[in-house]
Amino acid sequence: MDLTAVLPTDLRVTAVVPRGGGSGRMSTVYEVRRAVGEPLIAKRYADQWLWKQAKEVHVYSLLANVPGTPSVVHVDAENAMTVLTMVPGEPLSAAPVTGDEAWRDVYRQIGELTRAVHEIAMPGFGYLTTELVDPAPDNAAYMTALFTRHLAQFADLGGTPATHRRAVEWVADRARLLGLCEAPTLCHNDLHEGNVMVERAGSGWRVTGLVDVENAIAADPLMDLAKTVQYELTRSPVKVAGLLAGYGSLPASGLARIELYRLCHALELWNWFAQNGDTGPLASIAQDIHDLVTTD
Repeated sequence: MDLTAVLPTDLRVTAVVPRGGGSGRMSTVYEVRRAVGEPLIAKRYADQWLWKQAKEVHVYSLLANVPGTPSVVHVDAENAMTVLTMVPGEPLSAAPVTGDEAWRDVYRQIGELTRAVHEIAMPGFGYLTTELVDPAPDNAAYMTALFTRHLAQFADLGGTPATHRRAVEWVADRARLLGLCEAPTLCHNDLHEGNVMVERAGSGWRVTGLVDVENAIAADPLMDLAKTVQYELTRSPVKVAGLLAGYGSLPASGLARIELYRLCHALELWNWFAQNGDTGPLASIAQDIHDLVTTD
């Protein structure tokens, strides 16, 4: 498709340039350059993921007061395209950040931004589209259902039986922790380095914002922290220390809940790769799962 033919004429488009980002199977991302004004981002969804377009628009409306969040400029449902303001900079995953001090500072800023997202209260626990889907009455019900589904899929898809048994026991031993979250907040639920934008600032780096809200949920805010920790803990404890320092105080049960939620994320990721026939990452994720459930 020639995107210039479907973009609003008042944007005065001079060029449309493919960009990295998007999720490949779900969407493709373009930079829209204009004769007047800052560039914009156009995101076009694959036909089978059209419902995620509406979700994205809704979640960005919830995030409207969070610094660095894109604003929706135009929605074309017929052509499955959303136009957004462009967050300046480049994905953290592509930025040449070096040194423990620089990484700690970047993750401190990510922690602060995550805390700002978690100021947005939600009316219940559950998966988010343009509304909550089958909201659970409390965190214990929501997370118990998630663990039950992920553990069953892990077994069905060929996960090691011994690891599965130990994981079931490990979750059961910690079930009381699920009742300690009293209120759900908006959770980005995918805050990895590809979804965080940064730019140089003097001798360091400034986090300019976050993108890609397709996985957003309403949940215990520590679910968000747990996912970022799961991405980075084994690679860089310095990053995790910066994240937690920027986020600020945790409840008394916070670290234990983060560990429990890390398992939920690891199981979900292992299942996703297994379902899609991508066997390359399975061994390392399985090792993460094993290591988690064999700790006291």
